[in-house]
Amino acid sequence: MRNPDQDALLDLGPAALELQDDLEGDTLREECGVFGIYGHPDAAAITALGLHALQHRGQEAAGIVSYDGGRFHSERRLGLVGDTFSRREVIDRLPGTMAVGHVRYSTTGATILRNVQPLFAELNAGGLAVAHNGNLTNGLTLRRELVRNGAMMQSTTDTEVILHLVARSRRSRFIERYIDALREIEGAYALVSLTNKKLVGARDPRGIRPLVLGELDGCPILTSETCALDIIGARFVRDIEPGEVIVFDENGQDIHKPFPPIAPRPCIFEYIYFSRPDSIVHGRSVYEVRKAFGAQLARESHVPVDVVVPVPDSGVPAAVGYSQHSGIPFELGIIRNHYVGRTFIQPTQAIRESGVRMKHSANRAAIEGKRIILIDDSLVRGTTSKKIVRMMRDAGAKEVHFRLASPPILYPDYYGIDLPDRGGLLAATHSLEEMREIIGADSLAFLSIDGMYRAMGEPGRDPANPKFSDHCFTGAYPTHLTDQTQTEQQPRQLSLLAEAS
Repeated sequence: MRNPDQDALLDLGPAALELQDDLEGDTLREECGVFGIYGHPDAAAITALGLHALQHRGQEAAGIVSYDGGRFHSERRLGLVGDTFSRREVIDRLPGTMAVGHVRYSTTGATILRNVQPLFAELNAGGLAVAHNGNLTNGLTLRRELVRNGAMMQSTTDTEVILHLVARSRRSRFIERYIDALREIEGAYALVSLTNKKLVGARDPRGIRPLVLGELDGCPILTSETCALDIIGARFVRDIEPGEVIVFDENGQDIHKPFPPIAPRPCIFEYIYFSRPDSIVHGRSVYEVRKAFGAQLARESHVPVDVVVPVPDSGVPAAVGYSQHSGIPFELGIIRNHYVGRTFIQPTQAIRESGVRMKHSANRAAIEGKRIILIDDSLVRGTTSKKIVRMMRDAGAKEVHFRLASPPILYPDYYGIDLPDRGGLLAATHSLEEMREIIGADSLAFLSIDGMYRAMGEPGRDPANPKFSDHCFTGAYPTHLTDQTQTEQQPRQLSLLAEAS
C-alpha cells in the first residue's frame, strides 16, 4: 500500500517520492496503540498520557472518546498526541470517568480523519466506541458482504467491520453481540471498546497483538504495553490472555473465553522492533531480549573489528548485547536527529543526495580509521542501509560490516505490519551476497531463526509448534488469510472521500 503521505507529494514529482520511500519505506512500520480506563474522574487526561507513552506505535493520528454518564465525547485528530491532547481545553471537552484512546499508523485505509480511531457508532443498545490494534485477514471479505447486504461504510478501515457485525447480531445482551462479532473475524486484534456502561477488552485467539491489564487508584486500565502504565504510575496486573474477552462495569469484572484454546503465537516483532524497550511483553523485558539478540549475533557471525556501532535508535539494545558478549567497544558512531519532520521534503538533487543525513549523521571521531560493525534490528528494502554504509565509509571507516538482529524478512505481513509484498523485500529477491553488494558492506549477516528463538529462552524453533508468529521469516502464517485467497479482486485501498481535517 502506498504511504498515505505520498499523496501530499504528488505535485512535487518523482524525486520527492523517491526520497520519501528511501527515508520512510525502508523500515518496519509501527502498528497501533490502544488505551482504556474505567471509573476514574480524570479518565481523558490519563488516556492522553497513556497515548503519549504509546506514540511509538503510531504517529499519524490520535483520538479519544469519553463518556460522562449521559453523552459520549470524541476528539480525533491527525498528527501526534501532543499536537492536540496536551491542551487543557481539549481535555475539558472530554468529560467523564470512562475513556478509550488510540494512536494510529494506517495499515488499511488512508490517513484521513474519518479513519482515525476510536470509531464510534450508535447501535440499538446505545453508543459503542472501538479502538483496534491489528489487522483482520478477512476484513475486506466481510466488508463486501456487509455492503451487499445494505451496510453503509463511513471509513475505509477494517475496524468498522467490527461495529457492523456487533450491530447485526440478534443476541439480546451486548456482550453476546460483541462475542458474535469476534467469532466472525480472523486475523490479529487487540480491542478496547467503550459503551455507556462498560469498558471491554478483547484479544485474538492466537494472542498475536498484545494487550495488558493495569490498575490505577482502584480503576482498571487496558492498554497495548506496560510502558503506558508506567507513565501514569499504574500497577501492572497481568496480560490479557489470548482469546479472552474482559468486561468492566459497575458490577466489577467479568471474563469470557468464547474460543476453544489453541497454542498462542504472539508476534515476534514486538520484541524485535515494535514495543518500547522499557516494556515487559508476555513476561519478558523487551530491552533484555534485544540485548540477547545482539549477543546471539556475536556468537553466530562475529568478525574482527574495532568498534560496535548501532543504527539508532532501533539497533541500540542489540548493539549493547553484541558489544558485551564480544568484548568489542560500543560507540555511538551515528547520531540521530530527532527533530526532522516526516514531511521535510524538498525535491532538489542536493537534498535527495543527502536524504539520510537529515536523520542520521556520522560521528567521525568514533569511526574514522576503524573497522566497524553496524547493528540494526531488521532490513526491509535496503535503501537506507546502503546510504548508512556509504556514510560510514565517507566518514573514514576502514571496514564496514553489517549485522541484523533478526532473520531475513522473506514474506509480507497481514496482521498490522506495513511491509511490502515479496517483490519489495530485498531478502526475498536477492541472495545474501547480492544483498551485501547492494548495500556496499564488507560482510553481511542476519540472526538465524533458531538463534532468535534461543535468545528468547527457547531451545530453537519447533516447526510443528512455533512459539511465536514468525511468518515474515518462515511463511508459516498463524491464521487463515481469507482476503488473500479470494478470486474476486480485493483492493487494499477502498474509495476515498477528500475532506478537511
